[in-house]
Amino acid sequence: MLYNILEYLRDSVDFPGIGLFRYISFRSISAVTLSLLIALFAGKIIIRKLAKRQIGEDIRELGLEGQLQKKGTPTMGGIIILVSTLIPVLLLADLRNIYVWLLVITAVILGFIGFIDDYIKVFKKNKDGLNGKFKIAGQVVLGIIVGVTLYCSDQAVVRLPVGDTEAETCSEIIASDNSGTEQITYLKDVKSTVTTIPFVKDNEFDYAWLTPLKGKAGEAVGWIIYILAIIFIITAVSNGSNLTDGMDGLATGVSAIVGVAIGILAYLSGNIIYADYLNILYLPNTGETVVVMAAFIGALIGFLWYNSYPAQVFMGDTGSLAVGGIIAVAAIIIRKELLIPILCGIFFVESLSVIIQRGYFKYTKKRRGEGVRVFKMSPLHHHFQKEGVEALIKSPERAIPEAKIVMRFWIMTLLLVIIAIITLKIR
Repeated sequence: MLYNILEYLRDSVDFPGIGLFRYISFRSISAVTLSLLIALFAGKIIIRKLAKRQIGEDIRELGLEGQLQKKGTPTMGGIIILVSTLIPVLLLADLRNIYVWLLVITAVILGFIGFIDDYIKVFKKNKDGLNGKFKIAGQVVLGIIVGVTLYCSDQAVVRLPVGDTEAETCSEIIASDNSGTEQITYLKDVKSTVTTIPFVKDNEFDYAWLTPLKGKAGEAVGWIIYILAIIFIITAVSNGSNLTDGMDGLATGVSAIVGVAIGILAYLSGNIIYADYLNILYLPNTGETVVVMAAFIGALIGFLWYNSYPAQVFMGDTGSLAVGGIIAVAAIIIRKELLIPILCGIFFVESLSVIIQRGYFKYTKKRRGEGVRVFKMSPLHHHFQKEGVEALIKSPERAIPEAKIVMRFWIMTLLLVIIAIITLKIR
């Protein structure tokens, strides 16, 4: 809003420094700073309000070290993350940009679903919370909104190289080859389901390749497949974030690191010079995604001030679903969603551990009459915290302190993020 107002007044009002708002770098730095300050100062007030209303976490006895000490800790702290993210975005981002609104809508929809789930758990005293079917339905609806918007919006395009014969309707970039000879590459904005894929020569994949149909029919089916993939990705990542939110600062720190990586990739993808130099997809209009991710990172770091061990507040589903959704949609916007298994490797293995644990336990119970555990406990982070339980994977024999588990998961996330970025040049 502030950005748009200043842009409107720029030609008629001579205000010192007004030109700085035209730069994404300046607005991103402002966004991360403002969101951090809001999280730090407003967070303290929100936590006090939550504690006063006795909105505390109901801890089940699972035999984990330090678990019962967390009983009564305020939950629904995801409100801090949402407020601290949305205010800087609405002030500093270009509200004419469709990608900004997709990320805002994602935060609002998944934050609302998570809020209802937390409300049922806390106020209705129902430990199961919102029925899983309604959660999935909300995530599917969000996926459809994102997919259809990318299909319909004129801003959601990819700028791809074309032949000289189409040069009249194209922009151009000039580069030099190894011999110093200048070469002109012509680029054209197109609606496409192309995305980035790691470890292959051309580094690109088109969802339309998954259908044998050609022409208009093939294009239409390609978009349907793309939208279905978007639905799956949003559902998987938001639920993965939710499962990871089981230790003080775990999901918050992991998400902040992933957010930094996505912000960097968004900046590179939205800059025609860097995109050409790195030979990655150039995506016009995605630069504003950097401002949103900056606000998101600042909000997470500010929230971590209160969520680090021992936590003064938990994010609850209000935060965990929205955090995962923002990461998923941002990755989809910059066409890096196929990097998510690497970027969000912690979310992935946490979800996989739950699937393996439940699946193998049910299988062995049906075959042998007694269920066998693969892990001591799932999600995976609790496996390292548990001892005295029979499981196929026995290591570690003694429980690891929670703070150490969290720090090691952060380090693993940092390594995965580095690997994900490196894959863009490994072909």
